[in-house]
Amino acid sequence: MKDVFLLYDTCCLYEIVILNYFMSVTGCDVIFCSLDGKPVKAAEGYQISVEAALKEVREEQIRSFIIPGGDISLIDQEETRRCLCDLKSRDVLIGGICAGVDMLERAGLLKGIKTIYSEDTELANDHRMITARANGYVDFAIEVARELGLFTDEADLQETVDFWRDHKRA
Repeated sequence: MKDVFLLYDTCCLYEIVILNYFMSVTGCDVIFCSLDGKPVKAAEGYQISVEAALKEVREEQIRSFIIPGGDISLIDQEETRRCLCDLKSRDVLIGGICAGVDMLERAGLLKGIKTIYSEDTELANDHRMITARANGYVDFAIEVARELGLFTDEADLQETVDFWRDHKRA
């Protein structure tokens, strides 16, 4: 199963880099895609190659789908909304951070569930929809990784929290 990041010009790479690290070191099959399959330029100035256009990624192979923040008007298209709705209907784990949450809302996925918009919180996880504010990128990474079962046990999870969120030395 594949873990997909939808990247686009202006996307905020810092919001997903820790999650991508967690996925990489645990052997996940990560795919960076864009709407058209062309490279994107992140808000931080990095040019990022992608593996595929969104339409080339087989939805039945997607385990998780992540949208970082940025100028989502660049991805707020019927193709994106349809993909998100199809993934939601299949109970795929979907995550949005910062303006990525706006894309989930525009696709109609946040009705009736706990989100950062319906609750006064930095992170929410309800019905396999994880939403986070931009400054919650560490908690977002940990929560998505927890949902995907990337931690070997509770001690592994706690060690990750201690190091990444609480800044304790390893």
